[in-house]
Amino acid sequence: MNIKSFSEKFPTEEAIIEHFVKVRYKTGICCPHCGCKKVYHRHTKIKVFQCSECLRDFSIFTNTIFEKSSTDLRKWFTAIKCMLNGKKGISALQLQREIDVTYKTAWRMLRQIRNAMGNTENEKIFTAIVEIDETYVGGKPRKQSKQAKDKSSKDKDDKNKRGRGTSKTPVIGLKERNSSKVYAKVALPNKAGKKLTGKQLLRIIEQVCKDKTTVISDEFRSYGILDRKDSNFFHLVVNHSLGEYSKGNGIHTNGIESFWALLKRGIYGMYHQVSEKYLQYYVNEFCFRLNNRKNKDSFDTLLECCVLV
Repeated sequence: MNIKSFSEKFPTEEAIIEHFVKVRYKTGICCPHCGCKKVYHRHTKIKVFQCSECLRDFSIFTNTIFEKSSTDLRKWFTAIKCMLNGKKGISALQLQREIDVTYKTAWRMLRQIRNAMGNTENEKIFTAIVEIDETYVGGKPRKQSKQAKDKSSKDKDDKNKRGRGTSKTPVIGLKERNSSKVYAKVALPNKAGKKLTGKQLLRIIEQVCKDKTTVISDEFRSYGILDRKDSNFFHLVVNHSLGEYSKGNGIHTNGIESFWALLKRGIYGMYHQVSEKYLQYYVNEFCFRLNNRKNKDSFDTLLECCVLV
């Protein structure tokens, strides 16, 4: 949605409320307290309705990211438009300048929108052929002088290592070949402090993949759990350590690796640094944007996700 169409579609707050009602209440507005559909609009407050059964007032934005927000609805919708149109997202500082709010308000709005982007249904949606891979998000290795290299050889900083063995935060990603949809999950260490174990990977695969799905991975030993006799998946391997990046016949993991490039370019170029606490929200943002890149109604799809569960 460009600026012109956005201005024409949402010229006033009343137009936004009318559109949101159509998106959220497809079968008619109902009371969130008792479920009654006999409700009346409170003319003194455009967002508020009253139930004829329980006589309780309620807002059409109850249980959404807009609830209890004093920020103008046009600014909320503008923020959503900016999030969807920006291939690599939008920073809180830029949004602050765009809609004329404080930095704290802009950051909270983006945080809530990313939370909504994670409300999509992902359970058991991947079938046929799925690529799986892992990446590590954190500080990039810096160029060091000769003296610094000699010092670091004695006292190595694992955080700046590349690939496996680093203390960066791992992220597991799956991409389905047919739909090109992506699902990614931050893999935090278990109680024993181990990360990316076979059980952790299998748990994520079972969450989004149906049985008998063909899973293509690299030679990482934790994926060996898919080769067990009791496994419900077919497993194909591409050995990157031997310089093998495609076996032919579509056996590769290039699809999910291209998503990692987009994710990292967005984080390093736009957000610069993301804490482990909020990393999953940023991952959800890039997954949602990629999965809905061909969806002409992605704006309304995101509005549906704004209803908190």
